[in-house]
Amino acid sequence: MFLKGIKDKFKYKSGLKFLKEALAHPAPPVMRSKGITSLACIVDLDSFDDANLFFEFIDEFKLRPNAVKIIGYKNYYDKNSPYATPVFSDKDLGWNGAIENSYALEFLSREYDVLVNYYNSESLLMQLMTLQTKARIKVGFGEMDKAYNDLIINTPLSDFKTFKKELKKYLSVLNEIE
Repeated sequence: MFLKGIKDKFKYKSGLKFLKEALAHPAPPVMRSKGITSLACIVDLDSFDDANLFFEFIDEFKLRPNAVKIIGYKNYYDKNSPYATPVFSDKDLGWNGAIENSYALEFLSREYDVLVNYYNSESLLMQLMTLQTKARIKVGFGEMDKAYNDLIINTPLSDFKTFKKELKKYLSVLNEIE
């Protein structure tokens, strides 16, 4: 037990080091055509528990039914408990910022037009997921470091309706949707 704690601490430090290096040397932008055809969401399920609301983006942006991918973060979760949304947690952190979760790896393997970072607390795992997700536009909240998001929407985390309305407004201003 004692050695596991030390190992976890070193994994966390190596993850922080990887995060700092990734912020210093950003990945090249994703080259996709203008318009929204796919949308991804990283949701903090500890702060916002209804991840199914994000499927409203399908009707809002006139997307195909499978165009929205959602993954949730929980500080701790039981692998035997059923969750409606694929989940990752702090115990999925590997060495050098690697994420060791099959749901997260499948999520990261795709390219998206928009990534919605629906969290406002600093969590190493969520920040790593944000940096490693390949998306043309990254949207998040003002409480987070500006380096993670291209578009910042200052609404309360609990007010999803306003967030959705503001996101639609700014995406139409950017000529991404009609």
